[in-house]
Amino acid sequence: MDFMRAGLFPDDAIIRRVNRENVLLLGGGRALLMQLAHPKVAAGVDEHSDFRARPMYRLRRTIRMVMAIVFGERETALAAARSVNRVHGRVVGDGYRALDPDLLMWVHATLVDTALVTYEIFVRRLDGDDREVFYQEMKVLGELLGIPRDRFPDRHTDFQSYLQRMIDGGPVTVGPQARDLAKLVVRPRLLRLPGAVFIPWEVITAGLLPATLRAQYGLAWGAHHDRVFRFVTIALPRLVAVTPPVLRVWPLPGHNVKLASDFSLSA
Repeated sequence: MDFMRAGLFPDDAIIRRVNRENVLLLGGGRALLMQLAHPKVAAGVDEHSDFRARPMYRLRRTIRMVMAIVFGERETALAAARSVNRVHGRVVGDGYRALDPDLLMWVHATLVDTALVTYEIFVRRLDGDDREVFYQEMKVLGELLGIPRDRFPDRHTDFQSYLQRMIDGGPVTVGPQARDLAKLVVRPRLLRLPGAVFIPWEVITAGLLPATLRAQYGLAWGAHHDRVFRFVTIALPRLVAVTPPVLRVWPLPGHNVKLASDFSLSA
């Protein structure tokens, strides 16, 4: 196989098995809200993007980036990383810069943790070894996006401790800017649909969030919300289990994402 046409990961890699599940899209709101909970990330997103006009565009761009690196031919993966790094290089503001390794690490952490949480809730539980392998494989993605190797917590258990420290007494604390932007995440303005259409999305997003951040965002959560969320977490995995691969996963096993002639994640 030609070196540049091979992907960065074999088709049976855990990172591919997890990230190809379409149901992971349900974790998109969680990942966005976790990212915005860091005040410097919220400032960068608000001041250097059209997030207020197109809040779901950041999610779409992130999904494209992850899919290109995880499933793309080698040149596709490297081009995707270069494109994201170019965009980040232009994001500099008062007290922050997007290429700050600490901010990159937090954003990366939200993607790793959200993928695992969403997969294990809606697809199936992973054993400790598979979680560890997934975490280690995701480090490749993080390094391509500028995170120095020594910034990563060593093992998945260390990574979990890092998340806890960041949220409980660390720099991750929801501020007014994040709460304002969060309204656009849980009730996005899409196709002029009424906000009530997105109530299930809001409940799932709130249910997936760490309880501390859910409370800081002021998201409604009571016994009714909890019952709805628990019903979804019971019913949806059963549906996923019987869904044929052609509808359940993308790309299908054995298919690499190919390089477009003008690959850009910033457009």
